[in-house]
Amino acid sequence: MNPPDFEIHDARFRAMLQPDAPLDKLYGDCLWAEGPVYFPAGDYLVWSDIPNSRMLRWVPGMGVSTFRANSNFSNGNTRDRDGRLVTCEHGTRRVTRTEHDGSITVLASAWQGKRLNSPNDVVIKSDGSVWFTDPDYGIISDHEGGLADSEIGRCNVYCVSPRTGEVALIADDFVKPNGLAFSPDESRLYIADSAASHIKGAPHHIRVFDVVDGTLRNGRVFVEIAQGVPDGMRVDEHGNVWTSALDGVHCYAPDGTLLGKILIPEVVANLTFGGVQRNRLFITANASLYSLDVVVRGAAV
Repeated sequence: MNPPDFEIHDARFRAMLQPDAPLDKLYGDCLWAEGPVYFPAGDYLVWSDIPNSRMLRWVPGMGVSTFRANSNFSNGNTRDRDGRLVTCEHGTRRVTRTEHDGSITVLASAWQGKRLNSPNDVVIKSDGSVWFTDPDYGIISDHEGGLADSEIGRCNVYCVSPRTGEVALIADDFVKPNGLAFSPDESRLYIADSAASHIKGAPHHIRVFDVVDGTLRNGRVFVEIAQGVPDGMRVDEHGNVWTSALDGVHCYAPDGTLLGKILIPEVVANLTFGGVQRNRLFITANASLYSLDVVVRGAAV
């Protein structure tokens, strides 16, 4: 346990922090930790270790164990309204749902008859629709998937209908779409473009869209991340956006004002809110899983 380092850019951020709360390192033996998702029914966290093609589980008081030994190079995870795990798999180039009996249902694997690239991150709207990003990180090498050509030819954002299962194109003007999150009232969708991770001069920003009748409108840049690239992100109950970056976790007000940073000694990939009160921030960063208690709660899902 170590005291966390903060950068306070706005007094509102100080009010979100518990001054004496330690930054706990819960685990530190991953190759690239990603996709944390908390399950309140069992009070445990699951996350991906992408290059090791495994998923791990942390349980308070019991530590870390293997959740899934062969995860098909899983990346982003979330849970649906029925408490089921939904996962983006680089290796199989699909989005899957783990049923309560442990069986796997494929939610998306292709668009217009062409295989997806490598689904990266996923969120579920209150109507049951599944929204996910599909950059090419899992097919540009064998490190996080399998080297292959893109059948679609670009990196898009998609939505799976809860009624028909149809995979619909939502946005096609990203270079490498990555993390995504809805505002608490679902009137906005935030989507990261992390293309600068591999392309010099490419985007390293978060865009925000108005959600209107299941479509995205009025896209504009919400914030540009100066330190590294944005990856995974979450929104709290007040609509503030908490995103990953090179130097830690950045927190932005709904109007794009930088409120502050939680400085982490590793490159942060993703984060989620969890714990009994939804006020424990779980952070996946490089090789490690961290946690920090804060005052605000994650948006209800």
